[in-house]
Amino acid sequence: MVPHHGSGMTSAVPSGGTSALHPLRPVTDPPVVLFLCVHNAGRSLAARVLLDHYAEGRIRVESAGSEPGGALNPSVVSLLTERGLDPSREFPKPLTDALGREADVIVTMGCGDACPVYPGKRYLDWDLDDPAGLPIEEVRPIIDEIDRRVRGLLDELLTPSG
Repeated sequence: MVPHHGSGMTSAVPSGGTSALHPLRPVTDPPVVLFLCVHNAGRSLAARVLLDHYAEGRIRVESAGSEPGGALNPSVVSLLTERGLDPSREFPKPLTDALGREADVIVTMGCGDACPVYPGKRYLDWDLDDPAGLPIEEVRPIIDEIDRRVRGLLDELLTPSG
């Protein structure tokens, strides 16, 4: 892992997709989950909207991109709307150092070395196809998989340890 100059961040997600040193337990109340992908226009957007919906305020959910796009993926927006969710206030956002440092759990989605690593954070690397440029019928299974993983993450974060 190579540190970014001046930031204290490193530039590669740990191998294996999760950090073995930090259990999947939040350290803030409410816990903060950050979803990262390249453009913050499809995968991380869907994950943010879905987890925010299911968490009902029990988790603070953020999303960002290493190279934010200019607009949201229209197929992702349509599929979220079809599920009764409202992504109309969403827009592609850049990753800031503050967002990375505030997060308890960082979920990367295909940004590879473009997503910095913040020491002491719990990482999950979700290997998901990029919905950019795909027709809605090919985006639907991607959103279904994100939904499944988001629900699993929610269960893990809200289940008391012991």
